[in-house]
Amino acid sequence: MVKLALSTFAVVFLAELGDKTQLATMVLSAKCDPASRWGVLIGAAAALVTTSVIGVLAGAVVGRLVPENVLKYVAGAAMIIMGALLMWGKI
Repeated sequence: MVKLALSTFAVVFLAELGDKTQLATMVLSAKCDPASRWGVLIGAAAALVTTSVIGVLAGAVVGRLVPENVLKYVAGAAMIIMGALLMWGKI
């Protein structure tokens, strides 16, 4: 359980570094006075937890319906497509 939690933390942490969410949080924090930055932190953390809960619940359902190797290929293909669209300025 601890190994899974640490590997999940590492993957999500690295995936979130420098993404649009982090940049938006930085902009919101820069606009606030120092006391209000706690609100930005709480809001951003709650949003990440909420999206993670949705991901875990959806993964549990999809994981029962679709074989793991199919999920890996679909997820990999989606990441490649999103990367290409991002690189070509379509996202």
